[in-house]
Amino acid sequence: MRFQVKLVMFDLDGTLLDTAPQIAEAANRMLVALGKPMLPQAQISSYIGEGVHKLIKRCLTGDMEQEPELALFDKAQPLYHDFYVAHANDSQPFAGVVPALQQLKKQGYLLACVTNKPEAFTLPLLQKAGLAGFFEMVVSGDSLPKKKPDPMQLLHICQKLAVLPAEAMLVGDSETDIQAAHAAGCFVVTVPYGYNQGRAIDVATVDATVQQLTELVRLLEPPALLKQGLEKTIQIS
Repeated sequence: MRFQVKLVMFDLDGTLLDTAPQIAEAANRMLVALGKPMLPQAQISSYIGEGVHKLIKRCLTGDMEQEPELALFDKAQPLYHDFYVAHANDSQPFAGVVPALQQLKKQGYLLACVTNKPEAFTLPLLQKAGLAGFFEMVVSGDSLPKKKPDPMQLLHICQKLAVLPAEAMLVGDSETDIQAAHAAGCFVVTVPYGYNQGRAIDVATVDATVQQLTELVRLLEPPALLKQGLEKTIQIS
């Protein structure tokens, strides 16, 4: 099966970039500064995916849903921000990311990055990793009033790029991405190496899975071929 899409949107953390080591380092420095014990990187990685506020709260409480004291959270936020800024740009693309983006761009797809990470972190990360130039649009966690799993970010990108949601695909690593794509009416493809809160992706809920992004190219019908097919149909008619 090959998908006929014009737009491919990518999640950032756990899909394009391996950001977990830097996030874990910043979170543990924050915890130490607050007099709290450090956490294993695997545990912190399981907290990634729903924005920095939830990440900090989960690190403070050791729980996915529990709320920390407001005063503690207010103290923790700037600490995490400062520690993360110092190390964020050390994050590297996962294997296959750069050649996949190069090939997709060459074939004429519109590309976008959609993440729950704040813009202040997102844009420098993409620049430092050499990925920023691939994307027509970058929508961060604070770009709009709502973020994934709400479909607002995806629908906003589709509208701005004049693409129907049914002609778009989201590539991500988590249940958050799956829910957003379903709500928006987009195709969704997942990778197994990301940060889905420590759980395996339920493959029954996605259109396809790829081990790395270079495999994505084989799943897509190049836009140029779609256009040629349409022109032939018009001529025959």
